[in-house]
Amino acid sequence: MRRLRFVRSVLGVFGLLAVPLVTPPALAQMRGHGGPVRALAVVPGGEIAISGGFDQAVIVWGIANGTALSVLRFHEGAVNAVAPLPDGGFATASEDGRIALWRIGRPEPERTFAEHTGPVAGLAVSPDGLSLASASWDGTARVRPLAGGPARVLAGHAGPVNAVAFLPDGRIATAGYDATLRIWPTEDAPPRVITLPTPLNALAVARDGEIAVAGGDAIVRFLRPDGSERTASEVGPNPVIALALSPDETRLAAATAGGTVAVIDRATGAILRRLVGPGLPVWSVAWRGDELVTGGSDRLVRRWNAMTGEPIGALSLPRPADTLATFHGDRGAEVYRACVACHALRPGDGPRAGPNLAGIIGRRIASEPGYRYSEALKSMDLVWDAAAIARLFEVGPARYTPGTRMPEQTINTAEDREALVRFLEKATALP
Repeated sequence: MRRLRFVRSVLGVFGLLAVPLVTPPALAQMRGHGGPVRALAVVPGGEIAISGGFDQAVIVWGIANGTALSVLRFHEGAVNAVAPLPDGGFATASEDGRIALWRIGRPEPERTFAEHTGPVAGLAVSPDGLSLASASWDGTARVRPLAGGPARVLAGHAGPVNAVAFLPDGRIATAGYDATLRIWPTEDAPPRVITLPTPLNALAVARDGEIAVAGGDAIVRFLRPDGSERTASEVGPNPVIALALSPDETRLAAATAGGTVAVIDRATGAILRRLVGPGLPVWSVAWRGDELVTGGSDRLVRRWNAMTGEPIGALSLPRPADTLATFHGDRGAEVYRACVACHALRPGDGPRAGPNLAGIIGRRIASEPGYRYSEALKSMDLVWDAAAIARLFEVGPARYTPGTRMPEQTINTAEDREALVRFLEKATALP
């Protein structure tokens, strides 16, 4: 269950038609994020990719030379979704609840939206290019005209909404942690609710209206526009985090928490091939002609030949050091592994979704230099000590620190909470 809670914040990713380019293999992997790459899209034309990370950064990449054209820092939380816009711009969404609209080459967003009261997990652009939909952990999806005007609110999920997509006829599909897929009419009316056996993380909709949906049970289900199941593909054993349709829509890429990407024949549901990386979760995937571009917990944007399943360029690049290796056998370190993607332990480590924990014991809440905290946390009068950390994981972050963007999770036993506190006292002590 802890893994599912961690994975539920993950997003759907959009596969876009692009022209393949020939790139020197040595430049095929793009390194620049300070944390897992959670969101990824390729701009039409195939020359530019946009990624969002746990490190709160958005990076605009030149794919041909594998370099970062710009690094954009606006969001105050992990960047969970990116989406190209028909006018040549792009949208980003974050755990801070905000959506930003950008122009490539400009350092600040042109417009922002802040209607959601929880992290935004997914974005989708309507087929006519006139509307932008967003999915949020506040239990709603919202559809706003890009030209301006009020947003339509789609409320009904019993918990976080992780993904959103438009059907060709203008209806909207949403997928939630409550294990439901909901198909919303174009007018205000109750949605069609399809209950599935697992929390849902990702959606992809084809031009003929077929819906692909997947989540915690590692099964990709292909549903007809009315919500009935046509076929399914088991890609397990690990949860599916992201889905993307190929430009010709004959194939579907399914990225998993186990570090593989399954390329599925859409017509039959058969797995054509598996892309196998360094074993770390793949959080995001997009198409670039017959290439796949992926983002993962190794902090890299990688390119793959989707026809052969082979990586473009070297696969075995240096893997991030295991900061917990020296604590082998320590129960507290094992409990902490659920936190390692979001928090660094040592001074000087790169930014991640959450603040650096070095020196956390005795530190006032929301005081780590250089990290963007919510105003709610800045106003709290709390010092992190053993009792405060244990209480945080006993009752959950949302109750103990209202206004936090930390994923909701608890540690059920007092023994494990105590072990975590003892570990943090050792591992975060400053020299």
